[in-house]
Amino acid sequence: MATDTKTRILEGALDLLRAEAGGAITLEATAKRVGLTKPGLMYHFPTKDALMLAVVDHAAAQWERLLIDHAGQPAEAASPFQRIRAYVEVALTESFDRADFAIYSDAAYRDAYTATWIRRLGPWLALPDDLPEPVRGRLVAARLLADGYWTAAATGVFPAAGRDRAALMAVAQDLLREETAP
Repeated sequence: MATDTKTRILEGALDLLRAEAGGAITLEATAKRVGLTKPGLMYHFPTKDALMLAVVDHAAAQWERLLIDHAGQPAEAASPFQRIRAYVEVALTESFDRADFAIYSDAAYRDAYTATWIRRLGPWLALPDDLPEPVRGRLVAARLLADGYWTAAATGVFPAAGRDRAALMAVAQDLLREETAP
């Protein structure tokens, strides 16, 4: 029951960011959004910082679950190509919105939020030091293509046309091709 309530609170907080005019995540607004009293919400998240850290972890955990689903395995079992391919697929095929962007971009201002994203997504984006430079460049280019698409789609600022998604995916897949020795 407590886990269900916590999830409902975290989703309600994200819904505040999705509101028509954009809303701020506060203890009061979140409690009202999910039908709790402020003390009822504070039983689960005693401070705004605790709530925000949990919201960031919730969003990053959703990304991590999507990455595992797309890769078919956890990051530590996947090759660099498989990890970046999963990341590109998630960024280009899943639905994201300004709430996702707001939570992600907030990490630039708070070390604890940054640490959460690094803990959850770092294993997916890390590349081995011994990767040949041309291969590393292609993997980084594919990831940055995905980042750009995701940012434009999530913010709604200059998003790519829907018909261009398949072409972008094809370019990314070309970058992600694993070359075999002759």
